[in-house]
Amino acid sequence: MKTYLLSAAAGLLVGVIYSLLNVRSPAPPLIALLGLLGMLVGEQVIPVGKKLLGGSTFSTACHETKATASVLGHLPGRQAPDAPAQDKQA
Repeated sequence: MKTYLLSAAAGLLVGVIYSLLNVRSPAPPLIALLGLLGMLVGEQVIPVGKKLLGGSTFSTACHETKATASVLGHLPGRQAPDAPAQDKQA
């Protein structure tokens, strides 16, 4: 979660700097971002669909194909499945 907050804070800071310089942001409009989301989800349609046709439930199909991780990335507070656990020593 810390990474997401740092990213949002950095974006906010850049936005303030752009405003002070009276420059428009080069960020794509919302329609382009929705298109990128559609591409991420679309990549998972065939693998998840194959599992569904094989008799799996939707959640099992998503888990087995790692579709959620492909679309959302690794969520905060969760470790990657193959990453070793970190010691939390002070």
